Amino acid sequence: MQFTCHLEDLVIAVSNVQRAVAAKSAIPALEGILLRTTNSALFLAGFDMDLGITTTIPATVKEPGEIVVSSRLFGDIVRKMPGDTATFVCDDKGNTTIRSDVTSFTITGISAADYPELPSVDDGVGFTLPQELLKSMIRQTIFAVAQPNDPRPIYSGTKFELSPGNLKLVSVDGYRLAMRSEPVDTEETISFVVPGKTLQEVLKLLGDEEETVSFAVGRRHVVMSIKGYAVISRLLDGEFMAYQRTIPQEIKTTVFANTRELMNAVDRASLVINDRMKSPLVCDFHDETVSISCSTPIGSASDSVKVKIDGQEELMGFNSRFLLDALKNSETDAIRIELNGALSPMKILPAEGDSFLFLVLPVRLKK
Repeated sequence: MQFTCHLEDLVIAVSNVQRAVAAKSAIPALEGILLRTTNSALFLAGFDMDLGITTTIPATVKEPGEIVVSSRLFGDIVRKMPGDTATFVCDDKGNTTIRSDVTSFTITGISAADYPELPSVDDGVGFTLPQELLKSMIRQTIFAVAQPNDPRPIYSGTKFELSPGNLKLVSVDGYRLAMRSEPVDTEETISFVVPGKTLQEVLKLLGDEEETVSFAVGRRHVVMSIKGYAVISRLLDGEFMAYQRTIPQEIKTTVFANTRELMNAVDRASLVINDRMKSPLVCDFHDETVSISCSTPIGSASDSVKVKIDGQEELMGFNSRFLLDALKNSETDAIRIELNGALSPMKILPAEGDSFLFLVLPVRLKK
């Protein structure tokens, strides 16, 4: 195999695909990047059996072929190579020489025959979304995804619910819920759960351009095409929470607040809380004010924010981090808080409409 390509294109491509490379694997090839030449392009892939990222960059190909090279070493080399272009020559034994200007490296590759076949979705459901919209929807829901080691693996991902004219993203971790809904131009109906790890990588590829993201959803995998990259992900199996049952229907108190003012007050009061000194953040909704307080062995704090309250007064306790996460991800200047008693989840919505909904479970306060 022999080809030449622009170093800048290669560095960007390697930096992106290597995020899907396995850090450690029983299959050595999965710790590398697959390089495969076509007539006038270089195909690159990283894959850890759950997540794959692939792309293609222009190249001048003299001899076609394919090889797997160490992700860490190859990435370090191309990032530090001088010049504008680099030439790659790979012999029959897998020895790969990389040259640019007067600099030359030779590294040992692994046969591409040892690289697992990348999953494909040929007969799945397809739809498209604007990049900026998908970016916002993921950002507003991914914070509520459960940790990968959660005993309920299905909660470590975000559920996509596609129905004619609408897309809804839902994340839950047992203590909170984040939901975002938007109208979309589709007649398809499908639901699937994408791992949070995949969506974190998707966020890094998404921009604010007017380009679209194409989805192809199969029974086991989803492929998302983003700006010349394909993100291939295993879908999570299992029964997702019947989350609609957890959303309180009755409203006893409605609070309208400035998002930043409330977020800053919660952030300040949380300074006396740490991983060892956990204590609920007390929110007292009364007299057009939210009084926020917290007391731990290392100190106490109190703050207040002026709000508009319709309904009965309420005294509630919350996990400060969960409440702060919801406020930070509201992405709106003003919010509407709906309460249904001290032990019912707090609902956080935009001041007008219901494009997003966050639920935060309260903490029972000691009498």
